[in-house]
Parts: sequence; C-alpha cells; structure tokens
Amino acid sequence: MMDKPDKKFELIREIVNKEDNVLSVTELCRIAGVSRSGYYRWVNAEDVRRAREKRDQEDFSLILQAYQFRGYAKGIRGIHMRLLHLPEPVVMNVKKIQRLMRKYGLYCPIRQANPYRRMAKAIRTNTVADNLLNREFEQHGPRRVLLTDITYIPYRGVFCYLSTILDAFTKQVLAYVLSPSLELDFVLETVHILIQKHGVSLDAQTLVHSDQGCHYTSLRFIQILKDSSLRQSMSRRGNCWDNAPQESFFGHMKDEIDLSECETFDQVKAVIDDWIDYYNNDRYQWQLAKLSPNEFYRYLLSGVYPLLGKPSSDVKLDPI
Repeated sequence: MMDKPDKKFELIREIVNKEDNVLSVTELCRIAGVSRSGYYRWVNAEDVRRAREKRDQEDFSLILQAYQFRGYAKGIRGIHMRLLHLPEPVVMNVKKIQRLMRKYGLYCPIRQANPYRRMAKAIRTNTVADNLLNREFEQHGPRRVLLTDITYIPYRGVFCYLSTILDAFTKQVLAYVLSPSLELDFVLETVHILIQKHGVSLDAQTLVHSDQGCHYTSLRFIQILKDSSLRQSMSRRGNCWDNAPQESFFGHMKDEIDLSECETFDQVKAVIDDWIDYYNNDRYQWQLAKLSPNEFYRYLLSGVYPLLGKPSSDVKLDPI
C-alpha cells in the first residue's frame, strides 16, 4: 500500500506537521522516493480531492440504493439498469459503478455452479417428442418458444416444487405453480394458467419445450397441448443445454431468494411470488435492452422505449 504516492504524501505531511520533526520536506521526499514538486501539487489539490470524495460518496449512495432495491442483491449491470429506472434516471458508467463498489467494499453476488444433479431423471417412453427447438431459443420472436421445467426448493429439511413456463425471447415467466408434491396436476395447472392468461397471444406455431421428465411424457400433458393447438418439443435425454435459459432462470432465482426464515409452505410461496413479480417487472436484463422482461415485451409491441425518453431507433438490440 505504501507504494502509492498518495500514501507517501500523506505520511510526509503527517511527519512535517509534528512538533518534534527535524527533517525538511526535501529530505522526506528523497527518503520516500517521491518528488518535492509532486508533493506540493498533491497538497495544493486538497480541495479537488475533497470534492471528488464527496461526489463518490453521493454516487455510491445511489449505487447502494439500487443494489438493495426490493431486497435482492444485484451485479454491476443490474445496478446500472436499476439507476436508469429511477424516477429521475441516472446514467452511470459500469466502470464507475465497479470502481465505487470496490472502493467502498460492496461486492456483487457470484453464481456458483450447481453441485446437484436434476432431482428427477428423464424417463424415455414412446411418447417422447422430437427436439424441434434445437436450441433456437431467440430466433423466432415473442410467444413462439416457451420453455418449461420443474425445480426443487429446499426449506427446513423438506422440499417443495416449482413448475414454470418461460418465454425464451422475452424471458417473461408466463405461468408458474408452486406445489408441496410432485404430482402431475401442478404441471397441468401451469399450462392451464398459461392458456388462461396468455392464450390470445399464442398460436399453432408456438412451441412448448421441456425435458423428457415423466410429467411431460404423460398422455394428459400431451393432450392438453394438442387441445390448445400448441406444438411440443423435448430436449435430448440428459442434455441440460437443450433447455439452458430455463436452467439459468432457476439458478438465478435460487441465488437470490432467501428462505432461511421460512417455516411453512405458505411462507415459501410468498417469497417465490414476490421474487417472480420482481423478476418480471423490476429485474432488468442487459440483453433485453436494459429492460425487465415485462417492459421488454411492451416495448416490442409498442416500439416505444421507456428509458430516458429515447426513441426505439436509438436502442441497439442483439440480432435475432
């Protein structure tokens, strides 16, 4: 740390101001290995440093507010996008956010690799559908590719299970059901909710993609998709990359929710309900033009970009 000139200059000034000091500034600079002119420039810049420190503290208070928004920790890009969504939007460079977080000891959450295998292994039957999706998650636009899966959620030594349906293009959670058991009905209920809430935006080209788990190879699941005029696609057996966005969604959710205080299923459900509402409406994603999933879908429909009064022509989206 003493290799930094500022630290050496601070030490020189501290020694010079001591009553019993007998060394001159020139001698102290020579001992410290810094220039005398550099020391005096540093002394004369005291007001500039104080003003810079004040600005840094004010900007960091905004960063901290964004970091803590709705109780879920965020990374640098998440903070940047939350600042853009403030009632009075703040444009702050991600490198500046990174510098101030490092300066004041605020650290981003880092996702860890999931050490657990999927709870239920795929079951091959004669009702397994072809992999029509072939990892073309974002090439077909909104409401064309819907991803579905189940994940387990542990709390207090027991499990509950979450079934979701995710729009691969907008990343919206279109339907979800939390269940205390793995019975088939909660997966079918997820599809019923999808049809009830979003059926008008779906058509015969819409693809519902899953793994080969027993819930999705069941005749009742297959029939409900046929009755709703939806196509079915399945990942290859044991290949999680064929449904990667859905797996990633579950990973982020488990990283961010806190179930340590949950004693009952209803308490867990309240946490999940809150997080999915946060995810759809307030968890901004860099690849979604810095918008939340619901904002991004509205932007696609209207062409009106909601941030900073910018027209949609100014927004650079990744090619689809």
